[in-house]
Amino acid sequence: MKIVSVHEGVIPISSSMSNAFIDFSTMDCSIVALVSDVVVDGEPLVGYGFNSNGRYSAGDILRRRILPRLTDAPADSLLDDGGELSPTLAWDVMMRNEKPGGHGERSVAVGVVDMALHDLAAKAAGVPLYRWISDHYGDGEPDESVFVYAAGGYYAPGKTDRDLQDEMRGFLDAGYEVVKMKIGGADLAEDLRRIEAVIEVLDGDGSRLAVDVNGRFDLDTALAYGRALEPYGLFWYEEVGDPLDYGLNATLSEHYRHPIATGENLFSLQDARNLVRYAGMRPDRDWIQVDPALSYGLVEYVRIQDMLRQHGWSSRRCIPHGGHQFSLHIAAALKLGGNESYPGEFRPTGGFADDAVVEGGRVSPGERPGIGLEGKAVFHEVLRGLHA
Repeated sequence: MKIVSVHEGVIPISSSMSNAFIDFSTMDCSIVALVSDVVVDGEPLVGYGFNSNGRYSAGDILRRRILPRLTDAPADSLLDDGGELSPTLAWDVMMRNEKPGGHGERSVAVGVVDMALHDLAAKAAGVPLYRWISDHYGDGEPDESVFVYAAGGYYAPGKTDRDLQDEMRGFLDAGYEVVKMKIGGADLAEDLRRIEAVIEVLDGDGSRLAVDVNGRFDLDTALAYGRALEPYGLFWYEEVGDPLDYGLNATLSEHYRHPIATGENLFSLQDARNLVRYAGMRPDRDWIQVDPALSYGLVEYVRIQDMLRQHGWSSRRCIPHGGHQFSLHIAAALKLGGNESYPGEFRPTGGFADDAVVEGGRVSPGERPGIGLEGKAVFHEVLRGLHA
Protein backbone atom coordinates (compact mmCIF):
# COMPACT_ATOMS: atom_id res chain seq x y z
CA MET A 1 0.00 0.00 0.00
CA LYS A 2 1.08 3.54 -0.74
CA ILE A 3 -0.46 6.88 0.22
CA VAL A 4 -0.68 8.74 -3.07
CA SER A 5 -2.17 12.03 -1.87
CA VAL A 6 -3.15 13.85 1.32
CA HIS A 7 -5.87 16.46 1.69
CA GLU A 8 -6.53 18.76 4.64
CA GLY A 9 -9.34 21.16 5.42
CA VAL A 10 -11.27 22.98 8.14
CA ILE A 11 -14.99 22.82 8.90
CA PRO A 12 -17.10 24.67 11.50
CA ILE A 13 -18.70 22.86 14.44
CA SER A 14 -19.92 26.07 16.06
CA SER A 15 -22.85 26.51 18.42
CA SER A 16 -24.47 29.21 20.55
CA MET A 17 -24.13 27.12 23.72
CA SER A 18 -21.45 27.47 26.40
CA ASN A 19 -19.98 25.67 29.38
CA ALA A 20 -18.46 27.20 32.51
CA PHE A 21 -15.32 28.28 30.66
CA ILE A 22 -15.89 28.81 26.92
CA ASP A 23 -18.57 29.29 24.32
CA PHE A 24 -18.59 27.41 21.02
CA SER A 25 -19.44 30.25 18.67
CA THR A 26 -16.19 30.00 16.71
CA MET A 27 -15.31 26.32 17.22
CA ASP A 28 -13.90 24.58 14.16
CA CYS A 29 -12.24 21.27 13.31
CA SER A 30 -9.47 19.92 11.09
CA ILE A 31 -10.33 17.14 8.64
CA VAL A 32 -7.90 14.98 6.67
CA ALA A 33 -8.19 12.47 3.82
CA LEU A 34 -5.37 10.04 2.99
CA VAL A 35 -5.87 8.55 -0.48
CA SER A 36 -4.16 5.21 -1.13
CA ASP A 37 -3.26 3.27 -4.26
CA VAL A 38 -5.48 0.37 -3.18
CA VAL A 39 -8.64 0.19 -5.29
CA VAL A 40 -11.80 -1.60 -4.11
CA ASP A 41 -14.94 -1.69 -6.26
CA GLY A 42 -13.40 0.85 -8.60
CA GLU A 43 -12.69 3.40 -5.85
CA PRO A 44 -9.42 4.09 -4.00
CA LEU A 45 -9.39 3.33 -0.29
CA VAL A 46 -9.34 6.59 1.67
CA GLY A 47 -8.61 7.06 5.36
CA TYR A 48 -10.42 9.90 7.11
CA GLY A 49 -9.55 11.78 10.27
CA PHE A 50 -10.75 14.75 12.29
CA ASN A 51 -10.10 16.29 15.67
CA SER A 52 -12.52 16.07 18.56
CA ASN A 53 -14.55 19.00 19.84
CA GLY A 54 -13.10 21.33 22.46
CA ARG A 55 -9.92 22.16 20.52
CA TYR A 56 -9.71 24.23 17.37
CA SER A 57 -8.38 23.16 13.98
CA ALA A 58 -4.63 22.61 13.70
CA GLY A 59 -4.14 23.31 10.01
CA ASP A 60 -0.88 25.23 10.20
CA ILE A 61 0.87 22.45 12.13
CA LEU A 62 -0.56 19.85 9.76
CA ARG A 63 0.52 21.71 6.61
CA ARG A 64 3.97 22.81 7.76
CA ARG A 65 5.19 19.81 9.76
CA ILE A 66 3.07 16.71 10.16
CA LEU A 67 1.76 15.99 6.65
CA PRO A 68 5.00 16.84 4.78
CA ARG A 69 6.90 14.33 6.91
CA LEU A 70 4.36 11.68 6.01
CA THR A 71 4.38 12.39 2.29
CA ASP A 72 8.18 12.71 2.12
CA ALA A 73 8.76 9.36 3.83
CA PRO A 74 9.63 6.34 1.63
CA ALA A 75 6.48 4.29 1.13
CA ASP A 76 8.01 1.13 2.60
CA SER A 77 8.96 2.97 5.80
CA LEU A 78 5.23 3.09 6.67
CA LEU A 79 4.72 -0.66 6.22
CA ASP A 80 5.19 -3.42 8.76
CA ASP A 81 7.01 -6.70 8.07
CA GLY A 82 3.86 -8.12 6.53
CA GLY A 83 3.56 -5.25 4.06
CA GLU A 84 0.57 -3.71 5.85
CA LEU A 85 0.24 -0.02 6.65
CA SER A 86 1.55 0.55 10.18
CA PRO A 87 0.08 3.54 12.03
CA THR A 88 2.78 3.05 14.68
CA LEU A 89 5.63 3.47 12.17
CA ALA A 90 3.82 6.40 10.60
CA TRP A 91 3.46 7.98 14.04
CA ASP A 92 7.22 7.86 14.50
CA VAL A 93 7.65 9.55 11.13
CA MET A 94 5.20 12.33 12.01
CA MET A 95 6.93 13.00 15.32
CA ARG A 96 10.44 13.10 13.88
CA ASN A 97 12.38 16.19 14.96
CA GLU A 98 9.78 17.19 17.55
CA LYS A 99 11.09 18.07 21.01
CA PRO A 100 9.61 16.49 24.13
CA GLY A 101 6.86 18.48 25.82
CA GLY A 102 4.66 21.07 24.20
CA HIS A 103 1.69 18.77 23.90
CA GLY A 104 -0.97 21.40 23.13
CA GLU A 105 -2.07 21.77 19.53
CA ARG A 106 0.65 19.48 18.13
CA SER A 107 -1.08 16.53 19.75
CA VAL A 108 -4.30 17.49 17.98
CA ALA A 109 -2.61 17.60 14.56
CA VAL A 110 -0.96 14.20 15.02
CA GLY A 111 -4.21 12.77 16.37
CA VAL A 112 -6.11 13.79 13.23
CA VAL A 113 -3.68 11.94 10.96
CA ASP A 114 -3.37 8.97 13.32
CA MET A 115 -7.14 8.55 13.04
CA ALA A 116 -6.99 8.61 9.24
CA LEU A 117 -4.16 6.07 9.23
CA HIS A 118 -6.09 3.65 11.44
CA ASP A 119 -9.20 4.12 9.30
CA LEU A 120 -7.16 3.28 6.21
CA ALA A 121 -5.41 0.28 7.79
CA ALA A 122 -8.71 -1.27 8.88
CA LYS A 123 -10.29 -0.63 5.48
CA ALA A 124 -7.35 -2.32 3.78
CA ALA A 125 -7.95 -5.35 6.01
CA GLY A 126 -11.67 -5.21 5.21
CA VAL A 127 -12.77 -5.09 8.85
CA PRO A 128 -14.38 -2.55 11.18
CA LEU A 129 -11.82 -0.60 13.16
CA TYR A 130 -12.72 -2.06 16.54
CA ARG A 131 -11.90 -5.55 15.31
CA TRP A 132 -8.62 -4.34 13.76
CA ILE A 133 -7.64 -2.60 17.01
CA SER A 134 -8.54 -5.64 19.10
CA ASP A 135 -6.43 -7.90 16.89
CA HIS A 136 -3.42 -5.55 16.81
CA TYR A 137 -3.48 -3.90 20.26
CA GLY A 138 -5.96 -5.89 22.33
CA ASP A 139 -6.84 -9.48 23.13
CA GLY A 140 -8.73 -10.29 19.93
CA GLU A 141 -12.08 -10.43 21.73
CA PRO A 142 -13.63 -6.95 21.59
CA ASP A 143 -16.85 -5.85 23.25
CA GLU A 144 -19.76 -6.03 20.80
CA SER A 145 -21.45 -2.97 22.32
CA VAL A 146 -20.37 -0.04 24.47
CA PHE A 147 -21.97 1.86 27.36
CA VAL A 148 -22.65 5.46 26.31
CA TYR A 149 -23.94 8.42 28.26
CA ALA A 150 -25.59 11.50 26.78
CA ALA A 151 -23.73 14.76 27.37
CA GLY A 152 -25.62 18.03 27.21
CA GLY A 153 -27.10 20.42 29.72
CA TYR A 154 -25.13 23.38 28.38
CA TYR A 155 -25.87 26.96 29.23
CA ALA A 156 -27.64 28.84 26.45
CA PRO A 157 -29.38 32.21 26.22
CA GLY A 158 -32.94 31.94 27.49
CA LYS A 159 -32.65 28.27 28.44
CA THR A 160 -34.98 27.47 31.34
CA ASP A 161 -35.06 24.60 33.82
CA ARG A 162 -38.02 23.21 31.88
CA ASP A 163 -35.95 23.33 28.70
CA LEU A 164 -33.17 21.48 30.50
CA GLN A 165 -35.59 18.82 31.68
CA ASP A 166 -37.03 18.40 28.19
CA GLU A 167 -33.50 17.98 26.81
CA MET A 168 -32.76 15.24 29.30
CA ARG A 169 -36.09 13.50 28.63
CA GLY A 170 -35.11 13.47 24.97
CA PHE A 171 -31.89 11.65 25.85
CA LEU A 172 -33.80 9.04 27.85
CA ASP A 173 -36.30 8.57 25.04
CA ALA A 174 -33.35 8.00 22.67
CA GLY A 175 -32.15 5.03 24.74
CA TYR A 176 -29.62 6.60 27.12
CA GLU A 177 -29.78 5.80 30.83
CA VAL A 178 -27.06 8.13 32.17
CA VAL A 179 -26.86 11.84 31.30
CA LYS A 180 -24.41 14.68 31.92
CA MET A 181 -24.90 18.41 32.40
CA LYS A 182 -22.68 21.47 32.76
CA ILE A 183 -22.24 23.32 36.03
CA GLY A 184 -19.97 26.13 37.20
CA GLY A 185 -21.30 28.75 34.77
CA ALA A 186 -23.78 30.01 37.37
CA ASP A 187 -23.69 30.39 41.15
CA LEU A 188 -24.03 27.41 43.46
CA ALA A 189 -27.70 27.99 44.28
CA GLU A 190 -28.70 28.16 40.61
CA ASP A 191 -26.64 25.11 39.70
CA LEU A 192 -28.18 23.10 42.53
CA ARG A 193 -31.63 24.07 41.30
CA ARG A 194 -30.69 22.91 37.78
CA ILE A 195 -29.24 19.65 39.13
CA GLU A 196 -32.39 18.90 41.11
CA ALA A 197 -34.51 19.61 38.04
CA VAL A 198 -32.58 16.97 36.10
CA ILE A 199 -32.63 14.43 38.94
CA GLU A 200 -36.41 14.80 38.98
CA VAL A 201 -36.45 13.59 35.36
CA LEU A 202 -34.22 10.66 36.41
CA ASP A 203 -36.84 9.47 38.90
CA GLY A 204 -34.83 10.89 41.77
CA ASP A 205 -31.72 8.80 41.03
CA GLY A 206 -28.66 11.03 41.23
CA SER A 207 -26.36 8.15 40.32
CA ARG A 208 -27.58 8.51 36.72
CA LEU A 209 -26.35 12.12 36.49
CA ALA A 210 -22.78 13.33 35.88
CA VAL A 211 -21.82 17.00 36.21
CA ASP A 212 -18.98 18.77 34.41
CA VAL A 213 -17.21 21.95 35.54
CA ASN A 214 -14.81 22.18 32.57
CA GLY A 215 -11.91 23.17 34.82
CA ARG A 216 -13.46 26.38 36.16
CA PHE A 217 -13.11 26.08 39.94
CA ASP A 218 -10.40 27.08 42.37
CA LEU A 219 -9.89 24.84 45.38
CA ASP A 220 -12.31 26.63 47.73
CA THR A 221 -15.10 26.58 45.15
CA ALA A 222 -14.38 22.95 44.27
CA LEU A 223 -14.70 21.93 47.90
CA ALA A 224 -17.84 24.03 48.45
CA TYR A 225 -19.56 22.45 45.46
CA GLY A 226 -18.33 19.03 46.56
CA ARG A 227 -19.98 19.42 49.95
CA ALA A 228 -23.23 20.49 48.30
CA LEU A 229 -23.14 17.68 45.72
CA GLU A 230 -22.29 14.89 48.16
CA PRO A 231 -25.90 14.01 49.10
CA TYR A 232 -26.91 13.46 45.47
CA GLY A 233 -24.55 10.50 44.95
CA LEU A 234 -23.74 11.59 41.40
CA PHE A 235 -22.30 9.38 38.65
CA TRP A 236 -19.25 11.68 38.69
CA TYR A 237 -17.98 15.21 39.41
CA GLU A 238 -15.90 16.11 36.35
CA GLU A 239 -12.82 18.23 35.65
CA VAL A 240 -13.32 20.40 38.68
CA GLY A 241 -10.16 22.50 38.37
CA ASP A 242 -7.42 23.23 35.87
CA PRO A 243 -6.44 19.90 34.26
CA LEU A 244 -2.80 20.29 35.34
CA ASP A 245 -3.61 21.30 38.93
CA TYR A 246 -3.01 17.84 40.32
CA GLY A 247 -2.82 19.21 43.85
CA LEU A 248 -6.37 20.59 43.65
CA ASN A 249 -7.69 17.26 42.43
CA ALA A 250 -5.78 15.37 45.12
CA THR A 251 -7.20 17.57 47.86
CA LEU A 252 -10.71 17.23 46.45
CA SER A 253 -10.39 13.44 46.44
CA GLU A 254 -9.61 13.55 50.17
CA HIS A 255 -12.90 15.35 50.86
CA TYR A 256 -15.31 14.11 48.16
CA ARG A 257 -16.07 10.41 48.50
CA HIS A 258 -18.01 9.90 45.26
CA PRO A 259 -16.42 9.45 41.79
CA ILE A 260 -14.30 12.15 40.20
CA ALA A 261 -13.61 12.25 36.46
CA THR A 262 -10.89 14.12 34.56
CA GLY A 263 -8.29 13.85 31.80
CA GLU A 264 -9.96 15.16 28.64
CA ASN A 265 -7.45 18.02 28.50
CA LEU A 266 -4.37 15.87 29.05
CA PHE A 267 -2.76 15.06 25.71
CA SER A 268 0.20 12.78 26.34
CA LEU A 269 1.42 9.69 28.12
CA GLN A 270 3.54 11.85 30.41
CA ASP A 271 0.62 14.02 31.55
CA ALA A 272 -1.60 10.99 32.11
CA ARG A 273 1.15 9.37 34.18
CA ASN A 274 1.42 12.48 36.33
CA LEU A 275 -2.35 12.43 36.79
CA VAL A 276 -2.35 8.94 38.34
CA ARG A 277 0.83 9.65 40.32
CA TYR A 278 -0.04 13.01 41.85
CA ALA A 279 -3.76 13.85 41.50
CA GLY A 280 -5.17 11.51 44.11
CA MET A 281 -7.16 9.55 41.53
CA ARG A 282 -8.72 6.42 43.01
CA PRO A 283 -8.79 3.37 40.69
CA ASP A 284 -11.73 1.81 42.52
CA ARG A 285 -14.16 4.65 41.70
CA ASP A 286 -12.72 7.48 39.58
CA TRP A 287 -12.74 7.89 35.79
CA ILE A 288 -10.06 8.87 33.27
CA GLN A 289 -11.31 10.68 30.17
CA VAL A 290 -8.30 11.09 27.85
CA ASP A 291 -9.56 11.71 24.29
CA PRO A 292 -7.50 9.73 21.72
CA ALA A 293 -8.35 12.12 18.89
CA LEU A 294 -6.79 15.03 20.81
CA SER A 295 -3.85 13.21 22.41
CA TYR A 296 -1.63 12.09 19.52
CA GLY A 297 -4.12 9.44 18.45
CA LEU A 298 -4.56 5.76 19.17
CA VAL A 299 -0.83 4.94 19.12
CA GLU A 300 -0.31 7.17 22.17
CA TYR A 301 -3.57 6.05 23.76
CA VAL A 302 -2.42 2.43 23.74
CA ARG A 303 0.72 3.54 25.57
CA ILE A 304 -1.46 5.34 28.11
CA GLN A 305 -3.47 2.15 28.64
CA ASP A 306 -0.26 0.17 29.24
CA MET A 307 0.86 2.76 31.79
CA LEU A 308 -2.49 2.67 33.58
CA ARG A 309 -2.32 -1.11 33.93
CA GLN A 310 1.13 -0.78 35.48
CA HIS A 311 -0.39 1.59 38.05
CA GLY A 312 -3.24 -0.76 38.93
CA TRP A 313 -5.95 0.77 36.77
CA SER A 314 -8.49 -1.23 34.80
CA SER A 315 -9.35 -0.15 31.27
CA ARG A 316 -12.96 -0.20 32.47
CA ARG A 317 -12.25 3.01 34.44
CA CYS A 318 -11.62 4.89 31.17
CA ILE A 319 -14.39 6.67 29.26
CA PRO A 320 -12.99 8.91 26.51
CA HIS A 321 -14.17 12.45 25.97
CA GLY A 322 -15.39 13.44 22.53
CA GLY A 323 -18.55 11.59 21.65
CA HIS A 324 -17.54 10.35 18.21
CA GLN A 325 -17.24 7.18 16.16
CA PHE A 326 -13.46 6.83 16.50
CA SER A 327 -13.44 6.62 20.29
CA LEU A 328 -16.48 4.30 20.15
CA HIS A 329 -14.40 1.76 18.21
CA ILE A 330 -11.53 2.18 20.66
CA ALA A 331 -13.83 1.65 23.64
CA ALA A 332 -15.14 -1.61 22.17
CA ALA A 333 -11.70 -2.88 21.13
CA LEU A 334 -9.79 -2.08 24.33
CA LYS A 335 -12.70 -2.91 26.66
CA LEU A 336 -13.03 0.57 28.11
CA GLY A 337 -15.76 1.57 30.53
CA GLY A 338 -17.76 3.37 27.88
CA ASN A 339 -17.83 6.36 25.57
CA GLU A 340 -19.26 9.85 25.63
CA SER A 341 -22.09 10.86 23.29
CA TYR A 342 -23.33 14.28 22.21
CA PRO A 343 -26.78 13.72 20.68
CA GLY A 344 -27.35 16.52 18.19
CA GLU A 345 -24.25 18.56 19.01
CA PHE A 346 -20.92 19.26 17.26
CA ARG A 347 -22.23 18.27 13.86
CA PRO A 348 -21.20 16.95 11.47
CA THR A 349 -18.19 15.33 13.18
CA GLY A 350 -19.83 14.26 16.44
CA GLY A 351 -22.09 11.32 16.99
CA PHE A 352 -22.23 7.81 15.63
CA ALA A 353 -23.42 6.28 12.37
CA ASP A 354 -26.81 7.39 11.12
CA ASP A 355 -28.21 3.90 11.66
CA ALA A 356 -26.72 3.44 15.14
CA VAL A 357 -29.30 2.57 17.79
CA VAL A 358 -28.81 3.24 21.50
CA GLU A 359 -30.60 0.63 23.54
CA GLY A 360 -30.33 0.23 27.28
CA GLY A 361 -27.58 2.85 27.30
CA ARG A 362 -25.38 0.85 24.90
CA VAL A 363 -24.50 1.10 21.22
CA SER A 364 -22.53 -0.98 18.70
CA PRO A 365 -19.70 0.48 16.57
CA GLY A 366 -21.18 -1.24 13.50
CA GLU A 367 -19.61 -3.49 10.89
CA ARG A 368 -18.61 -1.05 8.13
CA PRO A 369 -14.90 -1.30 7.30
CA GLY A 370 -12.69 1.20 9.11
CA ILE A 371 -14.24 3.83 11.38
CA GLY A 372 -17.43 3.73 9.32
CA LEU A 373 -17.72 7.46 8.68
CA GLU A 374 -19.30 6.49 5.38
CA GLY A 375 -22.34 5.73 7.55
CA LYS A 376 -22.59 9.39 8.55
CA ALA A 377 -24.05 10.71 5.29
CA VAL A 378 -23.67 14.45 5.85
CA PHE A 379 -20.14 14.16 7.21
CA HIS A 380 -19.07 11.70 4.53
CA GLU A 381 -20.14 14.14 1.85
CA VAL A 382 -17.92 16.79 3.46
CA LEU A 383 -14.99 14.38 3.68
CA ARG A 384 -15.36 13.23 0.08
CA GLY A 385 -15.26 16.87 -0.96
CA LEU A 386 -11.66 17.01 0.25
CA HIS A 387 -10.39 14.64 -2.44
CA ALA A 388 -13.14 14.09 -5.05
